[in-house]
Amino acid sequence: MKETEQLTRLQSSSLKVTPKRIEMFAFLAAEERYVSAKDVLDYMRAKHPTMSFDTVYRNLKSFAEEGLLEATELNGEKAFRVTCGSNHHHHHLICRGCGKTKLLELCPMRYVETLDPDFEVVDHKFEIYGYCKQCK
Repeated sequence: MKETEQLTRLQSSSLKVTPKRIEMFAFLAAEERYVSAKDVLDYMRAKHPTMSFDTVYRNLKSFAEEGLLEATELNGEKAFRVTCGSNHHHHHLICRGCGKTKLLELCPMRYVETLDPDFEVVDHKFEIYGYCKQCK
């Protein structure tokens, strides 16, 4: 994601745009994988040694609430990645080793909906976890 697109996405949220938030979001946008709050903290502390875990986690949660980040549980902890820029419905394959994701161009919900036509689906999340070629 280009730097101007990152800034535009951040500015379009209801969050106050600060230099540290820009820096944090830029780090996340440069990653092609899910990252933990600790990964973000390690990155941010290199430039801001006094930054706390609570500050990082609170910002990650705010980014996710604004729809800027997607969250999942990976290896027992919450992990985050920038929300896909793709406008079409899709899901992901997620590596449990490195957190990299791969776009999955199908949705199994059309099959699930046929099992109970009286059940109204309002939302769903479908992720497949495994190991990429480099991690297996």
